[in-house]
Amino acid sequence: MKEVELIQGRVFIFGDNIDTDQIYPGRYLELTEPEEVALHAMEGADPDFPSKVQPGDIIVGGKNFGCGSSREHAVITLLASGVRAVVAKSFARIFYRNAINRGLPAVEIPDLEPNSISQGSIATLDLKNGTFSLSHGKVYKFIPFPDNIMAIIKASGIMPFYKAKATSQTPEKT
Repeated sequence: MKEVELIQGRVFIFGDNIDTDQIYPGRYLELTEPEEVALHAMEGADPDFPSKVQPGDIIVGGKNFGCGSSREHAVITLLASGVRAVVAKSFARIFYRNAINRGLPAVEIPDLEPNSISQGSIATLDLKNGTFSLSHGKVYKFIPFPDNIMAIIKASGIMPFYKAKATSQTPEKT
């Protein structure tokens, strides 16, 4: 299981209503290799994002992040590009669930003020204690994930979580 309770990285700021086609344009759906997919992360919102993002970075969004289609490709693309978490004022319901199912922390902070955060500043996301701290001193609080959701995130998604759970249980002998 990966260590995810404390995530520190540079922030990339995006506005309201960033849809899944901006996160991963549909014209690339035929791509399957993570390295190829990552080349198109956030292309619809910032064409230069793939050349700027580094492993461990954090996306900060406004309201309704991940709206649009229900394709999992949006989350897969963010993970492939190295994004470790997405923090937003609110998420589209299906994107949020896809993120958790794939092991990407999607942290909702309704009082988040993305416009007051500097692009590229360093932030620390403490999933255990429910804080999002910015390098300029501002700290936002959120409700930490419950243990069952944290277990899925630590396992890198719901499928690895259940595979690990299945292999750790031995069948009863009769």
